[in-house]
Amino acid sequence: MSLLLKDFTAVQIDRIIEMAWEDRTPFEAISFQFGISEQETIELMRREMKASSFKMWRERVQGRATKHAKKRVNGIDRFKCTLQRQITHNKISKR
Repeated sequence: MSLLLKDFTAVQIDRIIEMAWEDRTPFEAISFQFGISEQETIELMRREMKASSFKMWRERVQGRATKHAKKRVNGIDRFKCTLQRQITHNKISKR
């Protein structure tokens, strides 16, 4: 398993799982931010989640166009919602 070579903190693992669960966050965004492939993300999810939760997640994301940048509708090229708050210096900025 290639993830054994990467050292992620508990916070980073939680963020990867959160991003993987989000409908509009493509695997490419996880790869860009954390340097792991889609397959490595799946391995991490399998390792960190209960079997039933992992199975539910896999059924949910399998074939979902929004989880793969190349399958997305043209014009959607961002990793986050435009309404999401900006993050500055590890603090969430207020509007």
